[in-house]
Amino acid sequence: MAAPTNTAARLPRLTGTALRQRLGPAGRRRPATRRRRSPTPYLFLLVPVALLAVFTYVPVANMFGYSVTSWNGLSPSKEFIGAGNYVEIATRPELFGVLRVSLYYIGASVVQIALALYFATVLSFNVRFRNLFKGIIFFPYLINGVAIAMVFLYFFQPGGTLDSALRLVGLGGVAQQWLGDPEVINYSLAGTSIWRYMGLNFVLFLGAIQSIPAQLYEAAEIDGANRWHQFRFLILPGIRPIVGLSFILAISGSLSVFEIPYIMTGGANGSETFVIQTVDMAFKYYKVGLASAMAVVLLLIILLLTWIQRRVVPDEKVNLS
Repeated sequence: MAAPTNTAARLPRLTGTALRQRLGPAGRRRPATRRRRSPTPYLFLLVPVALLAVFTYVPVANMFGYSVTSWNGLSPSKEFIGAGNYVEIATRPELFGVLRVSLYYIGASVVQIALALYFATVLSFNVRFRNLFKGIIFFPYLINGVAIAMVFLYFFQPGGTLDSALRLVGLGGVAQQWLGDPEVINYSLAGTSIWRYMGLNFVLFLGAIQSIPAQLYEAAEIDGANRWHQFRFLILPGIRPIVGLSFILAISGSLSVFEIPYIMTGGANGSETFVIQTVDMAFKYYKVGLASAMAVVLLLIILLLTWIQRRVVPDEKVNLS
């Protein structure tokens, strides 16, 4: 006897209401009920989200709360003064005057991004000892900032490593007070930041370049494109979002520079940054309310510059296929 071919014949013997419930209006089996989502992934997210809230969002909320008080950081009571701290910041030009120091670090960031992009492009091709060079470039980013500041403190001191190297190549007359001259000190500190943070941008660029399909490089070589043409028309458009991200990080980092100048000079000789001034205002002059308002202003400046940058250079989707 031939096997039944329709859906109704394959079902158990059902009649009446039970059959109508099992079958749809066209005689087809109703789809199975969607299974309930398991709460397990959300349980795994519970701990990191809690840590993020406790150590990031709660302190930021407290900072906003402190910024409208005249708290000195020690008193159990906090006097509410409203926008008084923000008015004081707006009427004291010297508080914003230190932002000019950030221009040195912004310039250094541009140099840093250019060098990182150059080395990432070169080492993405078949170069001898490229893994060794990758490690050398990325290694400074792994070192603690305090250790780097101490190393470069001896590097720039009179008669130190830099002066000895200059004398060795016959440029001893160029030696000077690298950390004592207000005209030179910020160049020295900005150069230190280039050496330290170039590895981060290098890794970002290298990963983005290596994500470009190899078939595109082969097609470009068949069409007669040299390395410059590949960089200009293939690599640079392909990593445009990463380049934009690097500039956002560079601007925010340049405005919030702290550890290198603080450890090496303490903000002396014209090297004081906005963050150093904020820390001194809180822990040296015991004006935690005013320091919190300065931190809020710095945060708003960074957000505004980031928004302007994203509007001027929008993050376009890249399609190289």
